[in-house]
Amino acid sequence: MTVRPIRLYGDPVLRTPADEITSFDADLRELVRDLEDTVREPGRAGVAAPQIGVSLRVFSYNVGGVIGHLINPVLSDFDGEQTDEEGCLSLPGLGYDTTRSESVTATGFDQHGEPLVIKGTGFLARALQHEVDHLSGRLYVDTLKGDVRRQALRELRRVVPRP
Repeated sequence: MTVRPIRLYGDPVLRTPADEITSFDADLRELVRDLEDTVREPGRAGVAAPQIGVSLRVFSYNVGGVIGHLINPVLSDFDGEQTDEEGCLSLPGLGYDTTRSESVTATGFDQHGEPLVIKGTGFLARALQHEVDHLSGRLYVDTLKGDVRRQALRELRRVVPRP
């Protein structure tokens, strides 16, 4: 079991769009195992590869006791709206009300290159959107607006050490 350290706000890998995965090989399966081991830690709902320093389009999730992964995800079928507090392992100790779609469909592949479709509502939909954002070099604070965004960025500068 390998639990990888989480990269923190300010690390350039978190702001770099991740590369598409083209080879479904033993190295990819090892990365997926590490992601799933890392997301099993208490209090974790998702971990994207960039959060462990790997700029590839894959993430793991742990929602409702179900652990899985998705490679080269694409989101579609956005429906409804939900606003709830959202946090991020790369921005520890912070949480802000963030608006996301209430339901979404994620398509991609498993570690063997087989097609996967995940239909998420509620918290799973939020987690899917959050993790796909990571793969595009975006953080949830990028979705915040106005005074809440300014407050979040001030707090980030105060509490998160710069690499």
